[in-house]
Amino acid sequence: MGEGILIFLSLEVVYLLFEGGSFSNDIVVYLFRALVVTLIFQLCLYYFDLYDLSIITGIADNLTRITQAFGFGCIALGLLYYLFPVVIISTKVFLSAFLAICATITLWRFLYFWVLARKLFAQPIVVIGAGNFAQAIVDTVEGKQDSGYKIVARMGLEEDHRASSRMPSSVNSQDLRELCLARNIDKIVLALDERRGRLSMHDLISYKFMGIEIVDGVAFYEDLTGKMPVEKVNPSWFLFSNGFHVTRLTERTKRVLDIFISLFGLLASLPITLLAALVIKFESPGPVFYRQQRVGRHGDLFEVIKFRSMCQDAEKEGAVWASQEDSRVTKFGAILRKTRIDEIPQMYNVLRGDMSFVGPRPERPVFVRQLVKTIPFYSIRHVVKPGITGWAQVCYPYGASEEDALRKLEYDLFYLKNLSLSFDLFIIFQTVKIVLFQRGAR
Repeated sequence: MGEGILIFLSLEVVYLLFEGGSFSNDIVVYLFRALVVTLIFQLCLYYFDLYDLSIITGIADNLTRITQAFGFGCIALGLLYYLFPVVIISTKVFLSAFLAICATITLWRFLYFWVLARKLFAQPIVVIGAGNFAQAIVDTVEGKQDSGYKIVARMGLEEDHRASSRMPSSVNSQDLRELCLARNIDKIVLALDERRGRLSMHDLISYKFMGIEIVDGVAFYEDLTGKMPVEKVNPSWFLFSNGFHVTRLTERTKRVLDIFISLFGLLASLPITLLAALVIKFESPGPVFYRQQRVGRHGDLFEVIKFRSMCQDAEKEGAVWASQEDSRVTKFGAILRKTRIDEIPQMYNVLRGDMSFVGPRPERPVFVRQLVKTIPFYSIRHVVKPGITGWAQVCYPYGASEEDALRKLEYDLFYLKNLSLSFDLFIIFQTVKIVLFQRGAR
C-alpha cells in the first residue's frame, strides 16, 4: 500500500509541475493514467518477488529486482500505450516521473528494511514452552523479517536446550509478571507439549485481566506460517476450532467460478494444446493423453486427464514417486512439465465436476492407502474436491516422498480451515506467478 501511494503521488506531482493549470481541468484523466502506471508497476514488483521477504537476500538483490521489475513494467506500458493511446503519458512527464518513482521506492525500501531489522513496531510477546514446538515458534518469529513480533522472553526453557545469539532470555513464573509490566507485553503464546500440572491457570487468568492476550501455540503458528502443525493437533481440535465450514452459497459460487475459468482456459490455450498434441504424437509412440486413477472427494475414484509426458508403459513395474531427472520422462515431456502445459487437460476434469480449480492435489489410490496409515488426518483432505492448483502447491516445492506429503498436508489443512472464494482467487493469483517463472515443476 505504501509503495502504491508513492508511485501514484510521484506521477501526480510531476503532472502538476509540468502541466500546471491544465492539471485541474483534466484531473480525472491524469488520475486514471497514474492509476494504470501504479497498477502495472506494482504487479511487476509482485511478480519479481519484491513483496516476499523470504526470497530477497539483501540490498543488492533488492535493487536488482527493482530494476528488472521496472524494466519489465516499461515494456508492458509500451505495449499498453500502443493498444490504448488514450492512457499515454508524454515522454517528458513519464521520464521525470520514472526517476522520481525509482528514487522514492528505493528510499522507501531502505527505510522499510531499516525498521524491520530493528523491529521498531513489532509486538512484544513471551513464549511459554520448552519443547521442539516452542523452539519452532521462536525460530519462525526470529527468522521471519516481517513477522510483526519480537520475542522478549521464553518461559520453561531447559538449561541444556540449544541456545544462540538470537535466543530470547529465559524467565521463571515469578519473574514473568514483572517482565510483562516492564516491557509492555501484550501477548503470551502457549506452546507446551503437556499443559496439565505444569502451568497455573490462575496466573494465566490474571494475565488476561492485565490486558494480555493468551493465544494457543497451534493457532499462533498457523497464522504465522500459513500451515497447520499436524503433529500438534488432535481430533477434538478439528471439532471445536473455528473454520472447516463451507456454506452452500460459497460451494455453488466456487462451482460457477470453476466452470468459467476452465472454459476460458481451455479456449485460450487451444493453439498451445493442439501444438503440444502434435509434438507428443510425433516424438514417441502412444496416446496423446494420459489417464490415471486418482482419489477425489469423499474417497471416490476418477480418471485424471493429462498430456502424456512419459514413455508408454512407464509404470509397467508398478507405481513409484516422481523424481528429479526422471528417466521415464520424454524430452518434450520435460518441457510440458516445466511449463505445466501437461496440466491443461485437467480443466476438462473440472468441467465434469471431478475436480475444482483450487483444492488439495489429487493423489493416486496406491499412495493414499499408504499415506493414510502413516500420516495422521491425511484422509481429511478428501472432504473437498481436489484441485489443479492449491495452497500446498504454491507454498511448498514439488514433493515426492512421505515426508513431503506430510508437509503438504499441513498446507492443505490450513486451506480447508480457511476455505473461501477470496482465498481461492489469491491462490490463483499466486499460481500465475509460479507458472510464469516455472517454480516447483518436475
